[in-house]
Amino acid sequence: MAKTNYITRSGWQALDQELKFLWKEERPKVTQAVSDAAALGDRSENAEYIYGKRRLREIDRRVRFLTKRLEVLQIVDYHPSQDGKVFFGAWVELENEQGETKQYRIVGCDEFDPAKHWISIDSPVARALIGKQVDDEILVTTPSGKTRLYINKIWYD
Repeated sequence: MAKTNYITRSGWQALDQELKFLWKEERPKVTQAVSDAAALGDRSENAEYIYGKRRLREIDRRVRFLTKRLEVLQIVDYHPSQDGKVFFGAWVELENEQGETKQYRIVGCDEFDPAKHWISIDSPVARALIGKQVDDEILVTTPSGKTRLYINKIWYD
């Protein structure tokens, strides 16, 4: 399945901040450390030099990825017409058949975070939720089988 290019404004700003930090602060610092290590002589057994070069490659790879990704991402902002329905950026309180409740936020694939209960718009649960309202029921296929969930609450930050 192709991933969507949607992102919240705060998600886009976080990626942009990471890019600026890597390019303007981290990379110059590591470049200087590599230069200092190279000046010490034999590079083949110089751990600081070897590690520094490796770290530079990691930084450059991440910078290239972020630069390309930020160009194609589409920021999706909340609109008052979304009230009462689940759309991108929504927080949703779901209840399972056992009465257990969980809250999730629907975000882009570049910002999902299970620890924060942020789920990707591309996930089966999020796909099933889009366009639904409070008291609607959804059926989601999970690795452990089909799960029935009920929407208790919808809100936007």
